[in-house]
Amino acid sequence: MQQNIGLIDRGLRIALAAVLIGVLLQEQRTGAPLVFWLAVAALLLGTGVFGYCPIYSLLGISTRRVRPH
Repeated sequence: MQQNIGLIDRGLRIALAAVLIGVLLQEQRTGAPLVFWLAVAALLLGTGVFGYCPIYSLLGISTRRVRPH
């Protein structure tokens, strides 16, 4: 599994996940909407931490810069 997410993209995903989790905890939502938004936050956090997005792979997209050797 080769990374396909660049540093800025990763940072934005992690920050958005943190904000989303914070908002969900503040509003104390329950039920299906809470589960849905927590899943979205987990997906954003996971792809940000690991630097790999399966959807990017399917579409052939990469925001990661390739360093010359």
